[in-house]
Amino acid sequence: MGFGMAGAVWGPQVDELQNDHRCCHYDHLGVGESDRGPFLRTIPAMADDAVRILDDLSWDRAHVVGVSMGGMIAQELALRSADRCESLTLVATHDGAPVATLPTLRGMRLFLQGLFGGPKSRMRSLPRLLYPEEFLESIGPEAIASHLDVRLGHPPALRTVLGQLYAVMRHSTESRLSQIELPTLLVRPGKDILIRPTQTDRLAERIPNAQVLRFDDAGHGVTFQKAAELNAALRDHFAQHGSDQPRATPPVAARV
Repeated sequence: MGFGMAGAVWGPQVDELQNDHRCCHYDHLGVGESDRGPFLRTIPAMADDAVRILDDLSWDRAHVVGVSMGGMIAQELALRSADRCESLTLVATHDGAPVATLPTLRGMRLFLQGLFGGPKSRMRSLPRLLYPEEFLESIGPEAIASHLDVRLGHPPALRTVLGQLYAVMRHSTESRLSQIELPTLLVRPGKDILIRPTQTDRLAERIPNAQVLRFDDAGHGVTFQKAAELNAALRDHFAQHGSDQPRATPPVAARV
């Protein structure tokens, strides 16, 4: 999952895809039900966490999906452990290039309000950071409040948030992306104010044979806003790029 978020936020995907896939989502160290872990983290270390989870599950390979910070982790996982990946999906993420990865001014303001403000400030800023205003108006306050309870009901400690922020700021894969040979789907929310849509374009230029799925009216919270369409695309992507080897069980979808 992304920055500061518990694995349960993958609910819109897992609830659907578990009908025909084995699905794994998890809490990063310091989030949800995971142990606190060290203060400062790196994205490669978090990719190692994902490999250990695959090992613990005795899963040799998986379709790997990551959103935002999770997409950075997924990039490292694909670069460091490509043999464990059936396919790769990167949602609303970037390659760590300096300056270009900065949010819009509005996105930065809302992000800082959510990061350093109190609970009320987070509840006000997070919806506006993740979703376009027209979507918030269409879904209504009750549905948004229920959704945010999953995201904000048990926020991580400040040390965890700062440790993850350190990891994100040090993330850099730009010079190595051409090494990714996995079938890759890039999800581009066109109204994302936290990670600019042009960052997906940069990934598409650098990852060989990557395909781009555009949601021009979606914000950073595309996994919720466009859940049905995204789930259908994930299912197609997995089916097209699953292993040719016989399986005793359905293919795996693992999320980071």
